Amino acid sequence: MAMALRPIRFLGEQVLRRKAKDVEKLDAYIIQLLNDMVDTMYQNRGIGLAANQVGVLKKLIVIDIGEGLIKLINPRILKKEGSEVCTEACLSMPDMLGEVDRATEVTVKAYDEKFKPFEITGRGLLARVLQHEIDHLQGRLFIDMATNVRKCPPPEEEQENP
Repeated sequence: MAMALRPIRFLGEQVLRRKAKDVEKLDAYIIQLLNDMVDTMYQNRGIGLAANQVGVLKKLIVIDIGEGLIKLINPRILKKEGSEVCTEACLSMPDMLGEVDRATEVTVKAYDEKFKPFEITGRGLLARVLQHEIDHLQGRLFIDMATNVRKCPPPEEEQENP
């Protein structure tokens, strides 16, 4: 199956600052969009991606922190616990890092790709990524809450061996 990549939107593009709308029904467009988001996230070596980041104002996020792919439709946080400051980055701001205080555990209610409701409780990195991506759906970026925001050096290009 061919990969369908969508262009990532970058800081300064208005779509990143707008609130996403609820998905009212599951249709072929939403399923294709979710799959495109997955391909785009993996291609860009991300661990999470919100629909705003590919220019679509729908409440959709995809996450894979290395424990398997999670697709969430209309996610909302039900409960937060704990607090921890960690460094965050974002595919929409590839040259920036910052320290963000987030809950260490969150419970999120969402719909899966069959439009069945479910709850997921994330701890540690998963909790952080869930909060980061759900913030995107509200038009909020990590730099809005971050301290010590700084430019990070671009990743070194892999050198070819002769």
